[in-house]
Amino acid sequence: MNQILTQTENTSFSNTEIRNDWTREEISQIFHSPILDLIYRAATVHRQFNDAQEVQVCTLLSVKTGGCPEDCAYCPQAARYHTEVKVHKLLSVKEVLGKAQDALEAGSTRFCMGAAWREVRDNKDFDKVIDMVKGVAQMGMEVCCTLGMLSPNQAERLKEAGLYAYNHNLDTSEEFYDEIITTRNYGDRLETLDNVRNAKISVCSGGIIGMGETMNDRIGMLHTLSTLPEHPESVPVNALVPVEGTPLEDQARVSVWEMVRMIATARIIMPKAMVRLSAGRVRMNMEEQALCFLAGANSIFAGDKLLTTPNPEYNADKEMFQTLHLKPRKAYKN
Repeated sequence: MNQILTQTENTSFSNTEIRNDWTREEISQIFHSPILDLIYRAATVHRQFNDAQEVQVCTLLSVKTGGCPEDCAYCPQAARYHTEVKVHKLLSVKEVLGKAQDALEAGSTRFCMGAAWREVRDNKDFDKVIDMVKGVAQMGMEVCCTLGMLSPNQAERLKEAGLYAYNHNLDTSEEFYDEIITTRNYGDRLETLDNVRNAKISVCSGGIIGMGETMNDRIGMLHTLSTLPEHPESVPVNALVPVEGTPLEDQARVSVWEMVRMIATARIIMPKAMVRLSAGRVRMNMEEQALCFLAGANSIFAGDKLLTTPNPEYNADKEMFQTLHLKPRKAYKN
């Protein structure tokens, strides 16, 4: 018993620092540590920097669906793939603000609007998005967009309209990136993140696991995120939801332990980030999601869809919050 107590006392993470100089070797050592030790360490770090009972509820709405010229192998919205996604043009500002109001009343404090564009163009559609951003911001929710690549000037326009965050995922490691996307390169991703950060917009960037990448690719993506000039305020961790008609339609389901390992490692190396349990959650039961929260996840997307893929319904999430004694995080807390 004395030996056990001594080991526990020596396992202290009280000196955790915010670092941007992580090496791949350090991250690999954390990532590959025994899963229960990893969860314990992540849970400890999580409690140092965050309220562990607090989970932010976000809503993601596709404001322009399908017809995208990109060839992202996971995405049913790519025009070149034959999926069941129905193409629709940009929604009206009125319709989007109505959806935002519904999300607010259902408990969301962050509203993200996604458009299936390769990049933002300076046209009437972008003007409409600016009006959407203004309207959602006036509701008191954190407003986020994911619209593809952004120029510095476009980032500034979004900031002036009240945009709180911009999502632009790295998706995977730089080494594996060309296996998933060929219509843009990794540098394009990083340039957009720079433009967002320079405009003083909160950066939301994470990735997807289960696309055929190696463990080293997962570590590589985490290394890139954790060594950016500033850690992303938000890091979505997605499990691939294979869609018939896409090149990745036959990929096997990601296990909960793979998700936990990603979430826990992200929490340890980026202690203050919002680690978002994102796509793939629909396949998890409450117990599996609870493990993810224990490992440091502190945000979910609510509503029956994530852009075009299924997601748990509000009522199921409400029951989970009650069972796990979780409380919704308020908007603009930091």
